[in-house]
Amino acid sequence: MKMAVKDILALKNKRKITMLTAYDYPLASLVDASGIDMILVGDSLANVVLGLDSTTKVGMPEMLHHSKAVTRAVKNALVIGDMPYDSYQVNPVRDKTPQVSDGCLRQPVSNRVNLEGCVKNARRFIDEAKCDAVKLEWFDRCLEVTEKIIKAGIPMMGHIGLTPQTVDKIGGFKVQGRDAEAARRLIQEARDLEKLGCFSIVLECVPDKLAEIITQNLKIPTIGIGAGAHCDGQVLVINDMLGLFERYTPKFVKKYINLSAVILKAIAEYKNDVIQEKFPGPEHSFRIKEEELKKI
Repeated sequence: MKMAVKDILALKNKRKITMLTAYDYPLASLVDASGIDMILVGDSLANVVLGLDSTTKVGMPEMLHHSKAVTRAVKNALVIGDMPYDSYQVNPVRDKTPQVSDGCLRQPVSNRVNLEGCVKNARRFIDEAKCDAVKLEWFDRCLEVTEKIIKAGIPMMGHIGLTPQTVDKIGGFKVQGRDAEAARRLIQEARDLEKLGCFSIVLECVPDKLAEIITQNLKIPTIGIGAGAHCDGQVLVINDMLGLFERYTPKFVKKYINLSAVILKAIAEYKNDVIQEKFPGPEHSFRIKEEELKKI
């Protein structure tokens, strides 16, 4: 049965919530068939699918393209579209002049936010890509954007702690909330997001005890990634946990299988079969009647 936001909310304090990323039809089909509760079409596709060095380098066209592929496959899981950096604010290095790409607003407003544009882009995840909700990473005007999107009737998941889209502003890729002041700030961010109506919050790369405190103080579920075992649920990037991305592996990732090795072995066997003329065999070939062949 198709998961809804109310079903995710009802799981808090009942059982752990499961979530994985997916970016294409084949893997989304498998994740959905496994019974995973939520699937995130993450902007991490920039790194693990497109080979880019930053999540800020994917925009609405890429995110909608991959979200559509995922929702075509999914019948049961709640699908969440990840709001990319340029859906609500624009990196002036990337986009120096106002433009519209694939109907998506991209406006270089420096530290300003295009509220009309971000609501429109969030709506596109729902209406065009058929996602069930969107996720927005914390940034300096996150609450203002979150309020606008939720008031537009769009379910939203929050994301605090390590926020890759604004990693240059938080001191790099490192654990967040390790001192009392930073921890109190994260607790307040979580409370503010809950108050605005977020149905869940991702806690990324925060100390496990802090994640436990945040989880205990919220009525909505927390989903951890590098945040210890006390969150209401867990999420991983599927390419990481399947061993499909070898450029780097975060400490918090558990590799359940090394599919890279499996795939390399299969490709090597194919290569050898072709060179040694073992493939294709008769069972892989089509025949023509002898009398037709003579006519040729």
